[in-house]
Amino acid sequence: MNYIIKCLSFGLVIGVTMAACNTDFLNTKPLDKVSGDAVWADASLSESFVTDVYNGLRDGILSQMNFDCQTDNALYSFGKQSVNESTVSPSNLGDIPVMTEWSAMYARIRAANIALANLAKPKFNNSSGIADRMKGEMYFLRAYYHNQLLRYYGAIPIIKSAYTLDESTFTISRNTYEECVNAIVSDLDSASVLLKGKTLTSGRATMGAAMALKARVLLYAASDLHDIPTAKSKSTVIAGFANPELLGYVSGDRTARWQKAKDAAKAVMDLNQYGYKLNLTAPVTATEGQANYVNLFLSRNGGEADGIFLKYNIRTSYDDWASWYPRNNMPNGYHGWTSSEPTQNLVDSYEMMDGTKFDWKNPAQAAAPYENRDPRFYVSILYDGAQWKPRTADGAGIDPAGQIQMGQYEVGTGGGAVTPYNGLDTRNSTIENWNGTWTGYGIRKFMDPDPTLVDMNIRQEVPSIQIRFTEVVFNYAEACIALGQEAEAKKWINAIRFRVGMPAITESGAALVARYQNERNIEMLFEEQRFYDVRRWMIAPTALGKQAQIITITGKLKAGKSVTTYKYSKDNYDYTYSAQDLGTGKENRKWDDKVYFLPISRDEINRNNKLIQNPGY
Repeated sequence: MNYIIKCLSFGLVIGVTMAACNTDFLNTKPLDKVSGDAVWADASLSESFVTDVYNGLRDGILSQMNFDCQTDNALYSFGKQSVNESTVSPSNLGDIPVMTEWSAMYARIRAANIALANLAKPKFNNSSGIADRMKGEMYFLRAYYHNQLLRYYGAIPIIKSAYTLDESTFTISRNTYEECVNAIVSDLDSASVLLKGKTLTSGRATMGAAMALKARVLLYAASDLHDIPTAKSKSTVIAGFANPELLGYVSGDRTARWQKAKDAAKAVMDLNQYGYKLNLTAPVTATEGQANYVNLFLSRNGGEADGIFLKYNIRTSYDDWASWYPRNNMPNGYHGWTSSEPTQNLVDSYEMMDGTKFDWKNPAQAAAPYENRDPRFYVSILYDGAQWKPRTADGAGIDPAGQIQMGQYEVGTGGGAVTPYNGLDTRNSTIENWNGTWTGYGIRKFMDPDPTLVDMNIRQEVPSIQIRFTEVVFNYAEACIALGQEAEAKKWINAIRFRVGMPAITESGAALVARYQNERNIEMLFEEQRFYDVRRWMIAPTALGKQAQIITITGKLKAGKSVTTYKYSKDNYDYTYSAQDLGTGKENRKWDDKVYFLPISRDEINRNNKLIQNPGY
């Protein structure tokens, strides 16, 4: 019997003619499936199979619970995160993003292996090179999904063949970390060769995407967490692990690894195919900086030139969960769910416009914490008083100005009769109160600013960024810093800063490293970078080992000022801002070194007795 695959992108109607007394009816073909032989004998059907492998990307970074909710950047509104509380275990994996879930990724890896096996000798006309192009895409996606597992769990079994029922065993050991890196890089090199010169529609893997992913893989490989002598010196959990080769390089030339990472990033830069306004010699204005940043994360108005590998979304597809991003993350005063909430920790990391750090001990800054900040702050975070979209009909009369209300204010007459008024975007909102922010902030980044898109039943079509050129530039700069080439690193870091209106950095040594790390976080906020960065830099104990901070805001009417409908106004109100820890009842964050690598599930260990569990579990 031929192997049968389910076709998700197309439908076929197969007519079956049966003659009297003919036993052929016993071999009736199903109407909703196509045989494997038929798929791989037809270029269009093969293309449909290959296209379906991309579905492993799911909603990418635009999920309801942003991955940054498992870092100091954000809080998930609807439940504690076991990763943040260091209570994860093989039987309690916590909330695992689909794109790091073991079985989900291996299902896509197997599909890529099936495609590669059948495309090795195409059974359809390949004169146009379509089979080679599809092979290139499959090499890329196999590498991509393997790397999703690698950076989450450490070393994994590298699977490069499609298991069938004829296999003698289905158990396999984890490869070493070094072997994993080599296998993934090999796939990406193969993809680059096969995709070179190929013109593909948006959302497909390209040579540039393969080269950029290679740069990411090699940067991680050179980092502290995966250099075992360094990792052991910083973590007793890793130092006591009997199989360190599963976590990183136990020997070899680390400087050479940094050089490979630098060379891989530079190769992408030398393509001269990507990039958006990185040739500036001085900062743009704050207004232009905001516009530039919006163009980048919406992939519009030239900002799409920064995108290397993006997942595109369409609002007509109900299952395209990323298109529900506004409903999932808009404030409750707009009938959104405020699911992923920026923390005060994150807000405090935004610099002042002159490049100095924000400081609560500075009276002027503490009295007006949202003034004169990095332009990226204003288009990334919804904060109290921020001008946003018009309210829906039930809120327009309460807030005709369309401003974010995250505090408690007085209405009435200052010095006389006043009434407390709870902001529409708080957990005491008169519109909805079950889905308000706990932190005092909401997400603005990746939100389509179209003022007509306020109905939460209307979805958006903003791409989910998987890899962008700015990350490649950061990877290049980080490798340069590690190699002692600080001037070259600062040149490119400053190019990124100039684009958004921020001044040049001038630090050296450890201060430069810290400045770079903060810049990377701010620029690539909510892009699934922070979770891995704090681990590979091994700064997690200080970055993640503390409570999430929130803001409380009160607005007191000035004497003699009379207000009936609240609107943000420093003329009418004295505002007080208080940063404080989130209550431990909501989430009790703490760090344990075992969480440098997440546990392989108990079920997978039980299914495969050759798997070695990660340290600390």
